Amino acid sequence: MTKRSKIGLYFGTFNPIHIGHLAIANYLVENSDLDEIWMVVTPHNPHKKKKTLLDDYQRLHMVHLATDNYDKINASNIEFNLPQPNYTVNTLAYLSEKYPTKDFTLIMGEDNLKSLHKWKNYQVILEDYSIIVYPRVSSGDVPEQFVNHPKITLIPAPIMEISSTMIRNGIASGKDLRYFMHHDVQKYVEEMHFYE
Repeated sequence: MTKRSKIGLYFGTFNPIHIGHLAIANYLVENSDLDEIWMVVTPHNPHKKKKTLLDDYQRLHMVHLATDNYDKINASNIEFNLPQPNYTVNTLAYLSEKYPTKDFTLIMGEDNLKSLHKWKNYQVILEDYSIIVYPRVSSGDVPEQFVNHPKITLIPAPIMEISSTMIRNGIASGKDLRYFMHHDVQKYVEEMHFYE
């Protein structure tokens, strides 16, 4: 019987993808039982204003630029053709049906775990999927129901206090933030005059 491959799903708008995203994905895939991580580019996060987002395919292209030379991390546009706005529970169901030989694990920051009980059908996610959580500096506590939950694993990845917002604001104010992005992403952002 062939071993089912374990895929970690790292969702984000990646506007732009930066070294924090990449370092966390790299750490998790090398320090867990995941075989691969798919960076799932979200076209429209229900919690983010659409107007601040670059075009979906531009963001996807930047994820490709950042990950194409590392076979354990892959760009995914799986949500582009799903009904908007995207809800994680629907995407997971779609992926499980489309790839029946793969096991999917949700990757999230500790800040998202604190609000998981507000997600659409979060109980279904916890019944059917495991969750890997990486540390984030954020206020509030993890709800009691998620502490020591058998489906939730906390992995002590390095804490990355880098945000896409900081990068966009920095570029808009003329700062050189080349070391906060993968070299090819930084070059592309510069060539396309994104966020200026």
